[in-house]
Amino acid sequence: MQIGRFRLGMRTFKSALSVFICLAIFHLFHRGEPLIAALSAVFSLRQDLTTTFSFGKSRILGNSIGGAAAILYLVLQRQFSQDSPLIELTVLPILVAVVIIVSDGFDNNAGIISAIATMLLITLSIPAGETVLYAFHRVLDTFIGTLVAITLNFIIRPPEPTLVQEIQEDLVTLQQKEADLQQELHLIQEKIKEQQK
Repeated sequence: MQIGRFRLGMRTFKSALSVFICLAIFHLFHRGEPLIAALSAVFSLRQDLTTTFSFGKSRILGNSIGGAAAILYLVLQRQFSQDSPLIELTVLPILVAVVIIVSDGFDNNAGIISAIATMLLITLSIPAGETVLYAFHRVLDTFIGTLVAITLNFIIRPPEPTLVQEIQEDLVTLQQKEADLQQELHLIQEKIKEQQK
């Protein structure tokens, strides 16, 4: 549906629906705040099932790394003075670096932002008196949101003409990139010839 320059596409519809489903699940099962699940659903939802599944996998791995870092932070915070900002000022920046290094080591560069976001959301918003179990529940929330996005893209697939159009647009983009690469290759070959003279 389109009104002037504004349109309601399938991905927009599915994003809104995924937030609705997350909200409904959390209200139905009294899981608390659905913020992390709703964000995970929107971040994971892509134009088709394959892309959503691929992005969802990297997001789940990223959220697991970020959740583990958040748990480590909470354990360290409990060991030392909880009221001192020193732990927050020193440990969180170090954990940001550790999360990036570990994510890169797992070749999960697409999940780095979600890993850091998960860690910071959990560590900086934990209510007073909560335990490490709180962090486990928040990581579970990310899995719920990602599962909602994958399920929606499995159930609601784009109509065939849209899929064909997307493939045609991808082919045009690939052909342009191939032409650019051929041009770069030609320039490199010319430079090599000039240097050999």
